[in-house]
Amino acid sequence: MNVIISGTSSGIGLAIARKFLADGFEVFGFDSAESAIENERYHHVIHDIRDEIQARLVAQDGTCVPDPDYLINNAGTQDDALAIDVNLEGTIRFTRAFIDSSALKSVLFIASASARNGAEFPRYVASKAGVVGYMKNLALQLAPRGITVNSISPGGVVTPINDHIMKSDELYTAVKAETLLGKWAQPEEIADLAYFLTVTNRSITGEDILIDNGEMLKSNFIW
Repeated sequence: MNVIISGTSSGIGLAIARKFLADGFEVFGFDSAESAIENERYHHVIHDIRDEIQARLVAQDGTCVPDPDYLINNAGTQDDALAIDVNLEGTIRFTRAFIDSSALKSVLFIASASARNGAEFPRYVASKAGVVGYMKNLALQLAPRGITVNSISPGGVVTPINDHIMKSDELYTAVKAETLLGKWAQPEEIADLAYFLTVTNRSITGEDILIDNGEMLKSNFIW
């Protein structure tokens, strides 16, 4: 079984790739950065999702990229100036390159809790909200083929992109206090949910699943 994952060189994408490798999948990772994985079943493609996909793709190890059984869109940026082009337009472009696969069973997008609460940089928020909207549109398109399409919207996650927060006691204490469970998620938790929604799941489609340690629900009731 083959899975294509974008943004596998660090963070959530890296954790998802390792999860699928642990379960015996052939994993084709796309990233503008070099690979962080050494595994005979992992095949790395240097690619910026803003670029068009060529008709025949070959990984760095010479393996041809096959039609995927599962497609996971994780690549993205927090750079507000690039957010629409990368997170939304790039994700749509990347998805379109693979959804004609006759083997395709499921498509997954990594969105953001910010798509719901608007609490981040403006173009970033808009891009992730757009990803959720596109996910729902694609679920409608692919349902006649029996393909599930969903997204995950993480809140705070312990990844290198958030190092500046985790290395500051003041900032990390403040962000954890904004959640009900008093913590952020580990990338492996997102990977577990990604695996369930793509491989295990057969009946959930068109849904955006929030995983934020209760941050969205946090409310200080005053009477």
